[in-house]
Amino acid sequence: MVVCCLPCVDNVRQEWCLPSLGFSPDEIKAHRDLGKTIMPQGPVPASHPVFPRRIALQAGAIGLLGLGMNHCEALRVEAETDRSTGSRAKSAIYIYLSGGPSQIDTFDPKPQAPLGIRGEFQAIETATPGVLISEHLPLLAQRSNKWALLRSLTSPENEHGTGTIVMLTGMKSFTPELVTEVKPRRVDWPSIACVAGYGAGPRNNLPPAVVLPERLIHRTGPIFAGQHAGMLGPQHDPWFIEASPRNTVSYGAYPDYEFDHARGPMKSEKLVFQAPHLSLPEGLSSNRLAQRSDLLALVEQQRRGLDRTARVERFDQYRQNAISLLTKTKVQQAFDVVNADPKLLDRYGRNAFGWSLLMARQLVEAGVRMVEVHLGNCDGWDTHVNNFVHLKKYLLPPTDRAVSGLLDDLDERGILDETLVVMAGEFGRTPNVVDANKLHAPGRNHWGAVQTVFFAGGGVRGGNVVGSSDASGAYPAHHPHQPEDFAATIYHALGIPATAVWKDALDRPHQIYNGEPILNLM
Repeated sequence: MVVCCLPCVDNVRQEWCLPSLGFSPDEIKAHRDLGKTIMPQGPVPASHPVFPRRIALQAGAIGLLGLGMNHCEALRVEAETDRSTGSRAKSAIYIYLSGGPSQIDTFDPKPQAPLGIRGEFQAIETATPGVLISEHLPLLAQRSNKWALLRSLTSPENEHGTGTIVMLTGMKSFTPELVTEVKPRRVDWPSIACVAGYGAGPRNNLPPAVVLPERLIHRTGPIFAGQHAGMLGPQHDPWFIEASPRNTVSYGAYPDYEFDHARGPMKSEKLVFQAPHLSLPEGLSSNRLAQRSDLLALVEQQRRGLDRTARVERFDQYRQNAISLLTKTKVQQAFDVVNADPKLLDRYGRNAFGWSLLMARQLVEAGVRMVEVHLGNCDGWDTHVNNFVHLKKYLLPPTDRAVSGLLDDLDERGILDETLVVMAGEFGRTPNVVDANKLHAPGRNHWGAVQTVFFAGGGVRGGNVVGSSDASGAYPAHHPHQPEDFAATIYHALGIPATAVWKDALDRPHQIYNGEPILNLM
């Protein structure tokens, strides 16, 4: 039994549902052809979705339960999230290395290049024959069968603000004023995390997109653009877990790897990793919460600030999110990382890098669609000076351990294949080593022309390298790819249809895909 009762989601015909409902290839082709009319110059033609019998019965029960038509949204989401697209990933973790790591000193070494290019580090063999990486990533080298590299991502941006926008949104196009103004605005393109959460849909009534351990705030005060939902609307902003208190001076994985770009090692007692405390009001148990007649009023009180910015038809979604966060033991445990099992902490590292990735793993396991993790304070990887000193002592060791621990943990829990892991910065760094001054050791400057991006899990084929840079690590030599392709690869891995759109506050549709998925990684 097939029921067609409501306007298609975002006026896009849901092609993914047709094969499972017995439509022939010719009928599917006709359906796809009709879908091409979703963006005409005139009015959008009426169109209808198809729902399985189970969803139709649930919709029919709405009146019996005394619920409003706004509850149809939850049933639509369930129908969407039940789809089968052949993708493997249920969730994604985007590890963002703010400041821009050097491709040559991490995953694209140039051992045959002159010293002024190859730098001070040696290249080592990985478990994959012929694939070399930095000597300061030995744990990841042993696990190369679990990850792949894209060595030819290129971007025109060489500044932190615009580079961050490009790599967090997957879009090179932005308004001219953003060249000098990088504060977030509602006319900005939404972040990859927000679009992925919107397109893939929520799971387990949890926020679809989470950012941790802190939002990117420059040491001079401005919040970096690219982290929010922008035109997608405030109701789709990610949940920012402020677990790492902002500090305007220090960088790195405190308490063991804290440093300052100019002064070297630091120690700040103010930096304490603290996850949000989720609890019920005193005297109100989970059972009582579920039974209280004033449940909605209680949730509204706790989420009043969020409700002010949400549209009326979104209220029930937020209430369910709040209830999940307040009552589910598994969700609450996802935030408890500092007091986790000692062996688990040793695996990830007892520092901000390790705690952040452990929390990310627990959140995706609980059901969050996409977690964006900022490994390092804003600009922590900005090694204009002391490049080799800071990478060797403070940045690469905790990253090597934490990312390796994450891959092992996901693998042993049987969820690596359904969790996409990606790691990138806003750009790479110059191939030539730049002499500093008498006070500082040499470094490398900003370089958007090429960077290496790390992929693992979620259907990624381990031991795989796509693309290459030239002999000096300056420009793509083979198979160049754009940030739009990087974003499309994440969306594809999460099973978001290639024809999917999102709508802004003016109800204008925007394509989710603005590039081609890098299928050679899979």
